[in-house]
Amino acid sequence: MPYQILADAVLALHVAIVVFVVAGLVLILVGNRLDWHWVNRRGFRYLHLLAIGVVVLQAWLGVLCPLTTLEMWLRAEAGEAGYTGSFVQYWLQRLLYYEAPPWVFIVAYSLFGLAVLFAWWKFPPGKGPGHQ
Repeated sequence: MPYQILADAVLALHVAIVVFVVAGLVLILVGNRLDWHWVNRRGFRYLHLLAIGVVVLQAWLGVLCPLTTLEMWLRAEAGEAGYTGSFVQYWLQRLLYYEAPPWVFIVAYSLFGLAVLFAWWKFPPGKGPGHQ
């Protein structure tokens, strides 16, 4: 039972990181238009850039995300076959995992990474609304 709980926790963390990456870019773009100074704080922006940078690098290298690997190992240790588990696990996996050829993910992650770089150019960290 502890392995299943840990696997669900890793899955929830994975979803939270995905939400941070996607919502972070939206917040940066919208926040600069609405004069929200916190969206340009260096810590937030560096963490956001690092998160998408890791995703893009993994895609280009063909490396499976370590969180996915850890979750699958925990599920195997829990004696689970595949992805039949708790309610939380069921819905979070539907949100996070989907099937497509590898090139689709490489293109999608790369384009998203370019959008993040565009936001860095257009709205540099530490500049803009609320900063001297």
